[in-house]
Formats: sequence, structure tokens, C-alpha cells
Amino acid sequence: MRMTLHTDYALRMLIFLALRPDAPCIVGDVAEAYGLSHNHLLKVARRLAQLGAVTTLRGRAGGIMLAKEPEDIELGAIVRGMEESLALVECMGVGESTCVLTQGCRLKGIVTEALDAYLAVFDRYTLADLVTNRQALAGLLDLKMETSGATASA
Repeated sequence: MRMTLHTDYALRMLIFLALRPDAPCIVGDVAEAYGLSHNHLLKVARRLAQLGAVTTLRGRAGGIMLAKEPEDIELGAIVRGMEESLALVECMGVGESTCVLTQGCRLKGIVTEALDAYLAVFDRYTLADLVTNRQALAGLLDLKMETSGATASA
């Protein structure tokens, strides 16, 4: 199983936004921090908004920001929502399979079990789990972190 870049970028965008929870940022900030395509990240942001993970704000002070608290953003839901298809073999896909083994093959069941196990790992985690090392991540992304009161010990 290989996660698409679309999903990879979505998870990275969510990490970035979780590190900057107090104000919206623009997609260009995310693109610059990761060295990724601005246009591709716009599509990612739109999909994350459709999934309810981010809020998009229009206007001069607009941008994107998390729509929920990081502990309420489940990674399994994000992976499922971002992937266009989780059909790992042809017979798992939508439509009719051209494989001559479809009627008697047991591979589909094994692949389905493997996919379920893969997704079950993501289901155990939230965005909050990805940002427990906030200071280190902020340093890697060259972000300035607030160091007042409660956030200084985080």
C-alpha cells in the first residue's frame, strides 16, 4: 500500500496548521515551509475543508486554519477521505473485474484484511499525536512558537 502524495500533503498541512492554531495562514506559507507546489496544496486544502478538518476564511485576513481541535481530527478519517481509492487489487474496485480468478480467488479477502489492519493503525491516532513534539517540528519548519504561559511547557 502506498499513500498518495495528496494524502501525505494533507497530513503535513494539518501538522503545520496545528503548530499555528491562533491565526489563519495562507496556503503559500505551507507550500514554502515544505517546498511543495502551491497549486497542489490548494486542492489539498479544499478537500480538507470538505472533510471538515480545516476552515477556509475569505478576505484580507483570510486563509486556512483547523476547524477542530487536533485531538478531534482522526487520522484514519483523513486518510480514508483523501485517498481517491483504497482498492489495492482490481477486484476491490468499483465496477466489474476483468480478472478470471475473481469468482474463486481468496486474495481479495487477504488484501482486505491487510488494508483494514493498515487503516486500524491510523484510527488509533489523532492530529494531536503528530504534534506532541511541537518545538522540534516548529524548528524544522522554521516557525516561531509562542513561549508564553501554558504553551511554554508544551
